[in-house]
Amino acid sequence: DAAIKAGKHVFMEKPVCTDAPGFRSVMETNKLADEKNLKVVVGLQRHHEPTWIKGIQDIHDGKLGDILMLRVYWNGGSAEDLGIRPQNAKDELAYQLRHWNSFRWLYGDNIVEQHVHNIDIGNWAMCKDGDWTKAHPVEANGMGARIAKANIGDLFDHHFVEFTYADGTKMFSQANHVPGCWQLVEEFAQGTKGKSNCRNMSVRGNNPYDQEHVDLVEAIRKDKKLNAGWYGAISTMTAILGRMATYSGQVVRWDDAVANGPSELPKMIAWDAPMPSMPGEDGRYPFPVPGVYKAY
Repeated sequence: DAAIKAGKHVFMEKPVCTDAPGFRSVMETNKLADEKNLKVVVGLQRHHEPTWIKGIQDIHDGKLGDILMLRVYWNGGSAEDLGIRPQNAKDELAYQLRHWNSFRWLYGDNIVEQHVHNIDIGNWAMCKDGDWTKAHPVEANGMGARIAKANIGDLFDHHFVEFTYADGTKMFSQANHVPGCWQLVEEFAQGTKGKSNCRNMSVRGNNPYDQEHVDLVEAIRKDKKLNAGWYGAISTMTAILGRMATYSGQVVRWDDAVANGPSELPKMIAWDAPMPSMPGEDGRYPFPVPGVYKAY
C-alpha cells in the first residue's frame, strides 16, 4: 500500500493477505494502482507460463464445453516438526517469525500460502470475461483438522473444501501436510465435451519465475496495463474463505466473509507483545475446533 501510494511499481508475493481486512485493504490498493497507472505483479507465476496460459484459453474458447466441475490439489510435503515450544525461548514474536509457516497470522495456513496456486487456476478458468471481481466462489463448506503428532503452531494440517460459484459450478479442493498420505499438486477441469489438467503441453516458454519479472519490466517500459493485484487478492480471499469453512465446519458465504471476517494480526507488534496465539503450559498452541470456532 505504501509503495503504491508513493507511485512505485510493485511485485507482491502470494498470498497477498491472510485475513478479510487484509483483502479489503489490497482491493482498495488495486483501485489506487489503476488510477495511478502503476504496474503490479503477484507471485502466482502460472499466469506467466505458456502451458497454463494456453490451457486456460482453451477452456475459455469452449474446447471443454460448459464447465461442470473443477478439482484442485496441493497434497504434498509434511508440516514442520516444531515439537513443544521450548520454555526458555525468549520473545514470542521472534519465535513466531522464525517459524512463520506455523502461525496463521503470518502464513494463513497451507490452504492459503500454498494451495492458493491451485485455487487461483480454478478461478482463472471461471474468469471468462476478465473481470476478476466476479470470478470467485460465492460460498464454501468444508472440513479439516490436525492429526499429525508434531506441534505445528495454530494451523490445520489438512483441508477439504467444496466451493460453489454463482452459476452453480463446483470446485473441490484438497490440501494436506500429513506425512505418509497421497500426494498430488495439480488442477483439473471437467466440461461437457471433455476434461483437462488446465494446461496445454504443446506450447513451451521461459521459466515463469523469470518471466513474471520480465513481464513487469516490459509493462513499465512500454506502458502496458498490468495489475495482477486483482487476481492475487481474489484468489487469496478464496483460499481464506475455504479456511474459514474448514475451521468452522459451517457454510461460509463470500459477502459475509469479506465484510465480517476477523483480523488475524497481533494488536501490537513488539518483541514482548502477546501474539494472537500463545502457547499453553505444555508448550502447545491452541488451534481451531470445527463446530466451536466462529468464522466471524
